Amino acid sequence: MTVAWTVLVGPSAPSGALAFGSLPVDVVRDAVPNRVMTWNLCNPCDVSNVDRAADIATFAPQVIGLQEACVRDVERIRDHLENLHGLVYHVAYGTVLQHWGRCGGAPWNPGAYGQAILSAAPMTDPVSVEYPDGGSEDRGYLAVTTTVDGQSVRVFNTHLAQRRQEAVRERQAGVLAAAVARHDRAIVVGDFNAVPDAPELTGMWALATDTDPRCAPTSTGACEPTTDWQSKFDYVFLRGFAPLRHRVHPTPSSDHHLVQADLAPHQ
Repeated sequence: MTVAWTVLVGPSAPSGALAFGSLPVDVVRDAVPNRVMTWNLCNPCDVSNVDRAADIATFAPQVIGLQEACVRDVERIRDHLENLHGLVYHVAYGTVLQHWGRCGGAPWNPGAYGQAILSAAPMTDPVSVEYPDGGSEDRGYLAVTTTVDGQSVRVFNTHLAQRRQEAVRERQAGVLAAAVARHDRAIVVGDFNAVPDAPELTGMWALATDTDPRCAPTSTGACEPTTDWQSKFDYVFLRGFAPLRHRVHPTPSSDHHLVQADLAPHQ
């Protein structure tokens, strides 16, 4: 069962006066071209959205995929990126769950939870899909079309089922891979909750390569860990693009590290 859920794409809404310490409205930074980032925000975690925005602004990616994201938190992060750091992003939400415990709000109107994509370039054709079987918690993927390196590209952001649910993840990855396979150029980011040689990732490896040059399902090199427990769960898969640089940035704001990928310019 494929379910289209709440999706919103657009620039920040006017917010009136700037917050204390914010930048003048004419101080706008450019995002780094061809830079893509994925980050599981950690939820529920007692973390300041000011700190989250500062972590993102340090690297100023063109496209950011966020997982475990509450809509209210993403709204605040995006406002802080603009008001405090001069970075302006469009946003698309791919929420799959209304969850008071994770996102607050009134018990009868809990906050929306799932994935989000921030992009310095406009996004079109947003689709949010809930996996037929989420496992212990509803999960899904968000897909949008945007521009990277002057080329139209389909960007996917996903969060697969938690650990020890291999069979569920395999079915989820199959749904995702079928959607990715329809595009010659695609960037797939997210928390896959699986190490590179896990059987459930076989379909993704057949379609794309990870930006970590040492990382492949049969690689003899050591994939750089992306979590505090020294596992690689977070990926930037490329289809129709070549990687230029891959970096992992630990942060006290989450138990997942920020994963940054710079893509090689189109020749």
